[in-house]
Amino acid sequence: MTPSPLMVGFDLDMTLIDSRPGIKAAFLVLAAETGATIDTDLVVSRLGPPLEQEIAHWFPADQVAATAARYREIYPSYAITPTLAMPGARESVEAIRALGGRTMVVTAKYEPNAKLHLAHLGIEPDVVAGDLWAEQKAVALKEHGATVYVGDHVGDVRGAQAANAVSVGVTTGPCDADELREAGADVVLSSLTELPAWLEAYAKSRF
Repeated sequence: MTPSPLMVGFDLDMTLIDSRPGIKAAFLVLAAETGATIDTDLVVSRLGPPLEQEIAHWFPADQVAATAARYREIYPSYAITPTLAMPGARESVEAIRALGGRTMVVTAKYEPNAKLHLAHLGIEPDVVAGDLWAEQKAVALKEHGATVYVGDHVGDVRGAQAANAVSVGVTTGPCDADELREAGADVVLSSLTELPAWLEAYAKSRF
């Protein structure tokens, strides 16, 4: 039986892109506007979960929704330009195309801002799905038939598991190799630079 076409999903922050400089810049503007005290170094050390969870550490519960909305408005002006592609990001997407596969990005980030990042960096997945975290990511992964999901957070591992996809963890974000393995990652790589070789072996194993 011929396997379905290869579809590989990626998380965004700290998987495909190093958004720490941009997110820090946006939070500094938010702090200046609101007068709130925000430890921006702490913020960027724990990227992954939805924005509202981070905002709740610094603002009263009744201000979280409005503050998150304001942050998303600020974001394009301050966070896109400083953000860099992670080593191996473009090469990984190209490797999947070379294997006849397709790529998707599934992220907790606000989808319009995720698309701005990808366009700015010249990374062109076939599908982008935003505003999805942890197990919610499985909705998009299943819809598009992803058999592999690559991410840096234990929440990404949970999303892959919920989609019955191979979970590939990269240790470029807040979770180390032990945390990713304990969460159930099938494969743990030090960075995306190792992904093309793994993908080639994985693609051969499917036939």
